[in-house]
Amino acid sequence: MRRAALHNMGCKVNSYELDVIGQKLREKGFSIVPFEEKADVYIVNTCSVTNIADRKSRQMLHQAKKRNPEAVVVAVGCYVQTGKEQALADGAVDLLIGNNRKKDTAEILEEFLKNQKKIGREWEEGKAEGKNSRGLSGEKCAEKMSAGRNAPDIEGEPTGEERYRDKTLDGKSIVDIGKEKEYEEMRLTHTEGHTRAYIKIQDGCNQFCSYCIIPYARGRVRSRREGDILEEVRGLAAKGYREIVLTGIHLSSYGLDFPDGESEAAGELPVDRENGAAGELPVGRENGAAGKFPLTGERREAGGRLLYLLRELDRIEGIARIRLGSLEPRIITRTFVEGLKEIKKLCRHFHLSLQSGCDETLARMNRHYTAGEYLEKVGMLREAFDRPAITTDVIVGFPGESDVEFETTRAFLETVNFYEMHIFQYSRRAGTVAAARKDQVPEDLKKRRSEILLALAEKQSEAFRRSYIGETVEVLFEEAKEADGTVYQVGYTGEYIRAARRTNENLSGKICAGKLSASDAVVDFRYFLE
Repeated sequence: MRRAALHNMGCKVNSYELDVIGQKLREKGFSIVPFEEKADVYIVNTCSVTNIADRKSRQMLHQAKKRNPEAVVVAVGCYVQTGKEQALADGAVDLLIGNNRKKDTAEILEEFLKNQKKIGREWEEGKAEGKNSRGLSGEKCAEKMSAGRNAPDIEGEPTGEERYRDKTLDGKSIVDIGKEKEYEEMRLTHTEGHTRAYIKIQDGCNQFCSYCIIPYARGRVRSRREGDILEEVRGLAAKGYREIVLTGIHLSSYGLDFPDGESEAAGELPVDRENGAAGELPVGRENGAAGKFPLTGERREAGGRLLYLLRELDRIEGIARIRLGSLEPRIITRTFVEGLKEIKKLCRHFHLSLQSGCDETLARMNRHYTAGEYLEKVGMLREAFDRPAITTDVIVGFPGESDVEFETTRAFLETVNFYEMHIFQYSRRAGTVAAARKDQVPEDLKKRRSEILLALAEKQSEAFRRSYIGETVEVLFEEAKEADGTVYQVGYTGEYIRAARRTNENLSGKICAGKLSASDAVVDFRYFLE
C-alpha cells in the first residue's frame, strides 16, 4: 500500500481542503501516515500570508525530501500561487498544484506516479536493448528522465501542456495555477475527529488590504452553492458530527458573487414556505430541484445570504451547534444581528477581525471601518446575546505605527475587553502595498509592543472564563486525555471555553450540562464540568 503523509500550513480553509485531499487519497488506496514517518508521497498544503509563512512552507517541503529523498514531494496552495518561480527552482519539490486544482490533487498525483513509472520502464528497456519500444535509445530516454520526471511525450498520453496547461520544467510538473471564476467544489464526508467539522463555504477575497497577499493567492470571491453545503452537512450529521464551523477566506462576502437578485441552489431544499418571506423559497418550488430562485429584499442586504444559509443549517437534524468563522465588522448590522438571534443552534462566539484600534493605522491598512464603528458593532452583539465570546486579530508594528498610535490601539483593546486576541507582529510581505513603505517599524520595537498586547490578551481571556465559574454551562465533549494517572473527557462550551470532566466514560460527541469550576491542580485543565 502506498504511504502518503500530509501537512497543513495556515488557515482553517486550508485544513478543510487537506482533509478532503486525504479523504480522496484513502479512497484511491493510499495509507495516510504521520508526516514525521517515511512515506512514498509528501503533500504540504502551503501558506503564503506572510514571508514567514512562505519560509515555513519551504522548510516543511525540505524536511519531507530529507526524510525520504526518493519520495514525491507535492506543494499545493498559496505558496505555489505567489512563489511559482521560487518553487520551481526548489530541488525539494517534484509536483506543484495551484489553489484552483486542489480538488483534483489525488487524480493529478496518480497521473504523475503513473507517468513516472512509464518513464522508468522505458529507460530500463532502452538500456537493455540499446533503444526503447518507441525507437529511443537508452541514452535518449535517460535525457528525457533528467529533463523532467513527468516528461510530456509518453506514447498514448496527453502532453504536459494538454494535461496541466503549464510546462514541465527542470524535473517538475506544475499544474495550472490560474484563477478560476467559479467555486471549486470539494466535499467532506469524514475527518479524523467525530464531533466537529469545518465546512468551507466560500473562497477568495476582494478587499485588498495593504498588508495582504491573499487576494492574489486565492483570487476573487467565489461562493459555494447552498444546496451543496446542505448536502455535505446532512451527510456529516448522519455520521455523528455534532458541530459545524463555517469557514471561508472572507466569510462575510458569502453569496455576493451570485447573480444579482438570484442565488444558486442544488440538492434537497425545504418547501411549503410562505411566499415572499425573507430568506425563504417561493411557494411551489419542487423539493430537490436545482437551479436559480429569486432573492427577497433581506437577502440582498449585508449578510443576507449568509443568514439564509444559517437558517437552513439550523434545521438539519443531528447538528447541535453552528459556529461562525471570522467575520468582517461591516457585516454586523441591526438586521443581521436580529437574524442571528433566530438561529437556535448558533454558538455565542464571534470572531470580528480588527487589526488595529487606531483610525490612522486602519486607513493605511485599507480597512474600511473606524475604531468607533467597530466598537458599535461589538455593542450590537453584546446587546443581543448574553456575554458572547468576542475574539479578534491584531497586527502590531504596522508600517508607520507610532508610539501614540500603538497606545491608542492598546487603550481600545482594553475598552472592548475581548475573550481572545490573536496578536501578530507585522511581517513584511513582498508584493503588497505595505511592504513598499519606507516607515517600517524596527523588529525589536514590534516585539516589545507584541509582549504588551499578549499580556493584556491573557488577562482578558482569563477574566472572561472566570466569569462563568459557578454557572451551568453545556460542554460538547471531543476526546479523552490522561493527566497524573486520571482520565479526563475534554470539550468546549458554546463560547469556546475548554473544560474537562473526570470520568472513564467515553463522552465523545455528547453534550453535557453542569457547573463550571476552576482549579490550578492540573496544568492542562484549568476548568472543569462538575
